[in-house]
Amino acid sequence: MAQQKTKAILLMAGQGARFGSPVPKQFHRLSGKKIYEYALSELISSQLFDEIIVVCSPTWVDTVTKEIAPYLQKIAIKIIKGGITRQESSLLGLLACGPETDVVLIHDAVRPFVAQEILKENIEGARAHGAIDTCIPSSDAIVYAPHPPFIDIIPRRSKYLRGQTPQTFSYPLILWAHRLAQENGLSDSSDDCSLVLRTGNPVHFAWGDEKNIKITTELDLFLAEQILRIWPQNRKTSHSPISLKGKRYVVTGGTGGLGKAICSSLEKEGAHVLSLSTTSLHYPVDLTSFGAVEQIFQTIYAKHGPLDGLINSVGLLKFNPLSALSDQEIGAQLDANLKSLIYCCKCARIKEGGHMINIASSSYSRGRGHFAIYSSTKAAVVNFTQGLAEERPEILINVIVPQRARTALRQNNFPEEEDSLLEPKDVAHEILALLKRGDITGAIIDVRKKWEQKSET
Repeated sequence: MAQQKTKAILLMAGQGARFGSPVPKQFHRLSGKKIYEYALSELISSQLFDEIIVVCSPTWVDTVTKEIAPYLQKIAIKIIKGGITRQESSLLGLLACGPETDVVLIHDAVRPFVAQEILKENIEGARAHGAIDTCIPSSDAIVYAPHPPFIDIIPRRSKYLRGQTPQTFSYPLILWAHRLAQENGLSDSSDDCSLVLRTGNPVHFAWGDEKNIKITTELDLFLAEQILRIWPQNRKTSHSPISLKGKRYVVTGGTGGLGKAICSSLEKEGAHVLSLSTTSLHYPVDLTSFGAVEQIFQTIYAKHGPLDGLINSVGLLKFNPLSALSDQEIGAQLDANLKSLIYCCKCARIKEGGHMINIASSSYSRGRGHFAIYSSTKAAVVNFTQGLAEERPEILINVIVPQRARTALRQNNFPEEEDSLLEPKDVAHEILALLKRGDITGAIIDVRKKWEQKSET
């Protein structure tokens, strides 16, 4: 008997009429990457599937065929033309799976943030129960109003859940449910689990996630951009942490503040650290001079070869209104916070799969009075990092955004903040955690005090 296979169907044949754009919503971009590609990437990286069936609008088949070509090295992907309705597209996807299919997972391409834990629980549940829906609790009251504008009943919220995808099934069961729906003249069902329920078979559910949103409107697209800021670092990974022992990292600004804590933490992991700053004992350098930066990295490459990573932690803040800053003070902040970082990213030679980590500031999200130069340079660091991550997919490039930290830079400018500061070692801990992963790039990673994180949940 042939080995039974687990397959996924990615539904992306919809036209997105409610989105109000001639381009279907699944083809809009989130941080430079099309929405459907996020969902496809999660299905692939989960390593749970033998094949993925992409059900696409006929007018977009050629485009999608070209776009998914790089993914074909990782998994078998079949692109087929979808139907007029979601039910028809789903059936076409099922027919394309083939009789060797044991379990099939069906997911909407406009849900880009499906967690791999959800995928795994869906498949395990389908093997045990035959049909699994993904659901989350409702935080709003449920109102039943079959005759608007009048309300008939407001049922207990705890008895009602909100449905998401994926939905996952025993392949023979869901194929039979679709065939039965056809025989009974049903052709416009927007939910596969409802077809199984019509057969009299039970449907179980697995818990979903609030971040697993469906992008339907422009507001959803805006919310997705915000989720994307925190999505990568919140993803659990099934891979074992990467050892840092024996790896070689350059840390700029490594003689004080956050840089010193990062160097210390790396050395405790057995890594080799090269600290670059004007006061560095072994590698003194003016990081604001491109010629000096280029020369120092040439020297490092000649001696050690390509690096495992670069961590930029240089920072300069002058607390004063713009009217009180001299030309030299403005230039010094631009040079230290932005130009030196760009120079280092340009000149450092990093191994394939290595890391670049830039440190910004929580002030990047909104300009702050009396340190507008500093906050604007940190916003530029975030944008620069995201752009560079797209340019250099062969390495992992991310930006760390710590809240106010207990450093000389901060305390010299804001001495009254003693009780609310993040410890440098906590920032270093998050950086090491990122270095031990090999699956995140282009992310903005917030670092906050643990008690603040708890109070927000």
